[in-house]
Amino acid sequence: MRQVSKIAVASIAAAAMAFTATACGESSTEGGSSDDSGKLKIGMAYDVGGRGDNSFNDSAARGLDKAKAELGAETKELTARTSETPADRETRLASLAKDGYNPVLAVGFLYKSAVDKIAKEYPDTTFGLVDSVSDAKNVDSIVFTEEQGSYLAGVAAALKSKDGKIGFIGGVDLPLIKKFAAGFEQGVLETNPKATVQIQYLSTGTDTSGFTSPDKGKAAAQGMLDKNIDVIYTAAGGSGAGAIAAVAAKPGTWGIGVDSDQAKDPALSKYASSILTSVVKNVDTGVFELAKSVKDGKPLTGVHTYSLAENGVSLTTTGDHLKDIQPKLDEAKKKIIDGQIKVKTTT
Repeated sequence: MRQVSKIAVASIAAAAMAFTATACGESSTEGGSSDDSGKLKIGMAYDVGGRGDNSFNDSAARGLDKAKAELGAETKELTARTSETPADRETRLASLAKDGYNPVLAVGFLYKSAVDKIAKEYPDTTFGLVDSVSDAKNVDSIVFTEEQGSYLAGVAAALKSKDGKIGFIGGVDLPLIKKFAAGFEQGVLETNPKATVQIQYLSTGTDTSGFTSPDKGKAAAQGMLDKNIDVIYTAAGGSGAGAIAAVAAKPGTWGIGVDSDQAKDPALSKYASSILTSVVKNVDTGVFELAKSVKDGKPLTGVHTYSLAENGVSLTTTGDHLKDIQPKLDEAKKKIIDGQIKVKTTT
């Protein structure tokens, strides 16, 4: 496995983006024009929700924006639709590779089968696969230890809850999201064995609407609040905005965000006083490092794991809501890194 480089703070470059709709109904944004000058061209295939989801896809977008600003890259962005077929994802990746974009980044585990197939058809193109692992030789598999960051969130939730009634909302009942739930629940119960954690998923199977339905997130959170649950961690992409809104409407309760620092997100910053912390996955770093490696002529491939030890996952401190419990969080972090705490990946 390759060594993970030092995590850098991703900078966001403001860029004017033109939004259009393709014939198949997916959203697309482009910058610059295609040419044969050797300019770095990055193709980004987002998961459902796309740029503007205030979460997972936006983290990837920050890496793309940094590549545009610092590497002078030309980019093209396409977004998956809810409940589309694997063939749709294959077509999206193939179109980017055919048009000369290199690297081509696939954001989300649902792209795995498409990457496995299309990467072999375009062996001279480097692909990036976020949140899953491909065996194809020209793929950089960018994965994270979500469960470790979620464990720390569980510690924080247990210490901040008034009576130990805590909730977790997952977007879709899938192995990846269960990693978030498992780590969180373990962190809560190992901090306060008398606590309880209610786990709820917004959709199941191939229904990915759980990642793009703020109304579902809000309803689920409200149901928990009605049961006097006072800390709710939501790992559900764009649906998390609804959960955070519900929490903010009830004084004395906390929401925990995911993937991006949601207290700083323009669409959610008005709720910052109710957002205890966010479990950040530095997808932006993985995107930028892959882009730079291609530009430098040394494309990264293989499995690249961003763990707690390398700050690949972390808790945000916006608002200083964790200040009074930071020593206990630091202690738990050290124990995870040292191997004293083994974090579960399934409930």
